[in-house]
Amino acid sequence: MGLFKNIFGSSSNTKEETKAIPWKSLDSTTQLEDIAKASKGKTQVIFKHSTTCGISRMVLNMFNGSYAVEEGALDLYYLDLHAHREVSNEVAVRFQVMHQSPQLLVIKNGTVVLHTSHGSISEVDLNQYV
Repeated sequence: MGLFKNIFGSSSNTKEETKAIPWKSLDSTTQLEDIAKASKGKTQVIFKHSTTCGISRMVLNMFNGSYAVEEGALDLYYLDLHAHREVSNEVAVRFQVMHQSPQLLVIKNGTVVLHTSHGSISEVDLNQYV
């Protein structure tokens, strides 16, 4: 039932507060080294999104709706695959993870400790990686 609620919305009239996600744009391959270095002190997360894919849009909406991480606890990067394909390719090489879309990567101490894609993204509790 939770999946359908996230997709179609709730029938109740109560307004739920949604947290604004503090996205940082990932648009340069040079940022990847900065992300790896920063991950030694703070968890870094990359969300790879295809702007032309309905499934990717649905997963992004579910992620946005369920995001519940304390402000400042991690850095969250948004990568538009179509606008920055070379960055997406370098993410795969740099972090040794096969490209998928949508895809979520959690990076700690310079390495990927979790990567997942599609519907499995909504099952990730980022708080356990903070």
